[in-house]
Amino acid sequence: MARKKKEETQPGAPLWLLTYGDMVTLVLTFFVLLYSMSSIDVQKFQLMILSFQGAMGFLPGGKSVQQDANIFGGQKAQSGGESPKTSTDMQQIAKNLRSYLRAEGLDKEITVRIDQRGVTVSLSDQFLFESGRADIKPDGMRVLFKIAEFVKDSVPMVAVEGHTDSTPLLGGIYRDNWGLSAARAAVVTSYLQDRAGFDPQKLQAVAYGPNQPLVPNDTPEHKALNRRVDIVFLSKYPKQ
Repeated sequence: MARKKKEETQPGAPLWLLTYGDMVTLVLTFFVLLYSMSSIDVQKFQLMILSFQGAMGFLPGGKSVQQDANIFGGQKAQSGGESPKTSTDMQQIAKNLRSYLRAEGLDKEITVRIDQRGVTVSLSDQFLFESGRADIKPDGMRVLFKIAEFVKDSVPMVAVEGHTDSTPLLGGIYRDNWGLSAARAAVVTSYLQDRAGFDPQKLQAVAYGPNQPLVPNDTPEHKALNRRVDIVFLSKYPKQ
């Protein structure tokens, strides 16, 4: 009876050893990557490990841990710029205000502009106050109330800014332009809170006196433009 030929063996390592070697290489690469990082967020690392375990079926029901996409390093992520939605909201607020002022015939005394801060409604002092005083006229109250209705629930913060021209005050209870601009800003802010229903946490009053003119104080017309109260509907909370 012929002797059976000896079975030939395939050269090289067994297939299971190749798979094992690949796994060891991946694990080594993983820990080299961790070591190369300048700093490791422990909380994020733990979440990553738990998620990995869940994906591998080590957690009951294959559950995994997910981190809020808005949280980074334990803090809420801050947007690098104004979001498209916020920009659209500000554009719509400005459009609504301009339409209202045109309908009321007030677009000459009250102007609306939009910039990186938000929407600014600029009211002339002749419209709001008597000369040298800080008591709001009835027509001014009516318009302030209407303006507030457009934005009361749509903006995170409102800055009321008082401005004067460069002409010095001659006596009176406010003493100088600083005092007059501060009183006017405070009165408008109080009205927005007490009568228009604004949340006081959203309001701030600022006085600039003659130091931020729109145009040079070289003519009576220019001085009239600089005497104003700006209501700035901010598109986001100011930095603390």
